[in-house]
Amino acid sequence: MDAEEFPSEEDLNTQKKSIKSEKKHSQTVKEDKPTDEQADSKKVDTAVVDKLLDKNQELEAQLKEAQDKYLRAEAEIQNIKKHNQQDQAALIKYDGQKLATAILPSLDNLQRALTAQEQNQDTSSQGIITGVEMVLKHLKQALAENNVVEIEAQDQKFDPTVHQAVQTVPADDQHPAETVVQVLQAGYKLKDRVIRPSMVVVAQ
Repeated sequence: MDAEEFPSEEDLNTQKKSIKSEKKHSQTVKEDKPTDEQADSKKVDTAVVDKLLDKNQELEAQLKEAQDKYLRAEAEIQNIKKHNQQDQAALIKYDGQKLATAILPSLDNLQRALTAQEQNQDTSSQGIITGVEMVLKHLKQALAENNVVEIEAQDQKFDPTVHQAVQTVPADDQHPAETVVQVLQAGYKLKDRVIRPSMVVVAQ
């Protein structure tokens, strides 16, 4: 047999290295390639994470809605408290308005009686006139002590917030336009609240 038919030692070493390299590459490929179980496990993990993220977003939305409802309810409660405090303050401030309003017609009647007697100039009824004047004065004083005062109107500039124009007359030198010429019925205020406007005649 010829010597050429047998591989040399150098050729054998080269073949061994090649075989080892192929085995190593094959193992690396096997290690890198995930198994079916690993792939299924990754799919399950991803699904669980997605589900948890969705649930988290849902809970955050519910929390935000609950916080908004709480803030609105708190604001409404504060508004109710504020309105109640204002109502209570107004009741205290304008205490006595109902009584004052009930008295005003009697005050008007007394004033009319005085005016009628003064126009008649009947001396025999002077005692009655004096008595009516005293009653009228005491009534006005009692009202003033309870912060009910007559609204100034005669010869004043017309103010629609405190005066009610029921008639107009032409303006003249004594009464320029928008001036109260005559007071038909006195108006009254309780502190800063108008409980009855003055009924007046206004120059135009």
